[in-house]
Amino acid sequence: MSATVILGVIGSDAHAVGITILEQALSTAGFEVVNLGVQSSQQEFISAAQAHEGDAVLVSSLYGHAEQDCRGFHEAIEEADIDPITYIGGNLAVGQDDFEETRDCFREMGFDRVFDSETKPTEAIAALKADMNIAESEAERARLTT
Repeated sequence: MSATVILGVIGSDAHAVGITILEQALSTAGFEVVNLGVQSSQQEFISAAQAHEGDAVLVSSLYGHAEQDCRGFHEAIEEADIDPITYIGGNLAVGQDDFEETRDCFREMGFDRVFDSETKPTEAIAALKADMNIAESEAERARLTT
């Protein structure tokens, strides 16, 4: 597999543990990963997707201000004339009571998939493979689920 994933924490958020775990899981699953780290701007995600021919952009946010940080993100992606799959996950809204409302908000913003902070890396990887039409071998499926 040679799919490239751009990964990072957007805005002023400095939570690094989740993307470190996700980076390791994605690499183990065979993805090329470009980890932007924390406090990444929209433009850094876009520039990395252009420079590395990113197939997917995975945005993380845990401090609850993702809606603010992601406003205009998909319009900027479109202006850059790229079309990666886009995912966002984490604790996306302060006082998030109903995740379905949060999911709907980010889907309306243009994200292909929206995950809460309880999502396991294997779930995100399976979704990514499905969205990219990447078939898993039986051995890989067994390794990822154990």
